[in-house]
Amino acid sequence: MTTIIATIVVLGILVFVHEFGHFLLAKLLKVRVEAFSLGFPPKLLSKKIGETEYRLSVIPLGGYVKLLGENPDEEVPPELQPRSFSHHPLWHRTLIVLAGPGFNLLFCVLALFLLFGFSGIPYLTTTIGSVKPDSPAAQAGLQPGDKVLALNDNKVRRWDELSSLIRENGERPLVLQVKRGDQTFQVKITPETMETTNIFGQKVSAVLIGVGSANELEVERVGVFRAFGEGVSYTYRILALTVVSIYKLITQEIPVNTLGGPILIAQVAGQQAEQGFSYLLHFMAILSVNLALLNLLPIPILDGGHLFFILWEAVRGKPMAVKHREMAQAMGLMLILALMVLVFYQDIMRLISPQQ
Repeated sequence: MTTIIATIVVLGILVFVHEFGHFLLAKLLKVRVEAFSLGFPPKLLSKKIGETEYRLSVIPLGGYVKLLGENPDEEVPPELQPRSFSHHPLWHRTLIVLAGPGFNLLFCVLALFLLFGFSGIPYLTTTIGSVKPDSPAAQAGLQPGDKVLALNDNKVRRWDELSSLIRENGERPLVLQVKRGDQTFQVKITPETMETTNIFGQKVSAVLIGVGSANELEVERVGVFRAFGEGVSYTYRILALTVVSIYKLITQEIPVNTLGGPILIAQVAGQQAEQGFSYLLHFMAILSVNLALLNLLPIPILDGGHLFFILWEAVRGKPMAVKHREMAQAMGLMLILALMVLVFYQDIMRLISPQQ
């Protein structure tokens, strides 16, 4: 039940945020919004308020905003043309299309801002969890449970600080100040270039001493301005990492079995909800960035496809021919359906063979 509720909350909020971005910008720019739907047809509930019909639909994997004149071949009465999407300037249409992904990114910033502001910024401590046999760390006598306090007289509290300083040092000797139980001592270590794996699971070479983190977390309390700044910075890092991940998937540097769909989202949402609201909010922030970038892919029927059509019109001075647009949208729909089949397949295989 926790998984079901968490999945509905996560998908419902993120879809609402995305579609509300389109909706709000359309309203601000005086474009008529004919329908606002959470979920895809058939509809469960609907209520018309003013000129807009608000719908709750059966399939909870997305949503949509229907704008007057959204399709170039749609006949719009002369008196309503000032409210028609296709009759508005290109920059208006661009802003409306970008508003959906933009609101997803804004949601990530605000979610992380609230998380960091109220709960603080979590970080990995410098406590060692594992020591690789025959590594420089093992030869120096380091043990799991040891905590590194300083490197070459530079105090360190975070694991990423420690890793960064070791790599910057290169293969030159360094001195670590280490705490073991109630004792504090120093050890001299010469890092080596070793083979390791990056966050994408790829084998890379790096300067290391041969230790792994104990995954011990502590929290740094910060003020409002620092929390907001970290929210922006962390969102940028998620965005950059997601872009690289998409590129590596396209170039097949990352195997397709790492893809996940609704089933994986539901599993993770349930797990995060069981750990607490802050974990669920963090997961939603990451997923919101993924939703923003997915929608910006230049595939017809996605926001990126709409932007492509707008760019075409800007360059050519006229909209793409209706038959060509319909062909592109049909191909885009087939591509999205194929992608959905692929991620569902990977989700099911992951359930059947959890080790993959």
